[in-house]
Amino acid sequence: MSEFRRIPPQQAQALRTQGAVVVDIRDPQSYALSHIAGAYHLDNHSLADFMAQADFEQPLIVACYHGNSSQGAAAYLAEQGFAEVYSLDGGFELWRATFPDEVAQGEADQP
Repeated sequence: MSEFRRIPPQQAQALRTQGAVVVDIRDPQSYALSHIAGAYHLDNHSLADFMAQADFEQPLIVACYHGNSSQGAAAYLAEQGFAEVYSLDGGFELWRATFPDEVAQGEADQP
């Protein structure tokens, strides 16, 4: 699959329980304030390390603020060879409203 699909938080949560990886592309300060539990902070500095360690067959969910920027990042990651890439509709803001117990705080989690 060289394309990505947009999915709502409920579908993203179901994929997470099946082992999907979540990456958060927001700025480091926003990520540190709160992010989807277990999400990796992905930016230009961490991309190479993330890709070197990634399982390209594992589903990958990309989250941003509101679900707009994640679409470009998801398309890029799909082009890099990830088999199953999703963009989180509504982004972190809708996720936080939908699953408040699935939000963590602190520095970046890394793979």
